[in-house]
Amino acid sequence: MHKLTDIDAPAAPQISFDQFLAVDIRIGTIVAAEPFPEARKPALKLVIDFGPAIGQKRSSAQITEHYETTSLVGRQVAAVVNFPPRQIGKFMSEVLTLGFPDKHGHVVLFNPDHEVPDGARLF
Repeated sequence: MHKLTDIDAPAAPQISFDQFLAVDIRIGTIVAAEPFPEARKPALKLVIDFGPAIGQKRSSAQITEHYETTSLVGRQVAAVVNFPPRQIGKFMSEVLTLGFPDKHGHVVLFNPDHEVPDGARLF
C-alpha cells in the first residue's frame, strides 16, 4: 500500500508551511461506490463530489476490510485533489482518498466529525 505505515517510525523531515499548502486536501461526499475486482489488492472504486469548483472525481481505495459499498454513499471523506491521476489497472484514479492504518494495517477513512461543505480545504 503506502510506504510509511509504521506507528513507531520517527516524524518525517520538516517542511515549510508553503510546502504544506501545496498539498490540496479537500472534503467530498461519496456519491457512488462499487467493487474493483480487477485490482491487484482488494479495493473499491469511489466517485466523490468535491463541490462546484472541483466537481466529481474518481478514486481507487483499498478500504475493503472496514467498508462495504452500501455504507459509503453519503459519507464525507478527505482526499488529496492535486496529485496527478494514477492508472490502476483499467481505472483512472484522480484523487487520493485519505485514511490511517489500524493496528492490522487496514485503512480507516479520515473524515470530519461534523458535516462541512463539499470542497472545504484542510488548513
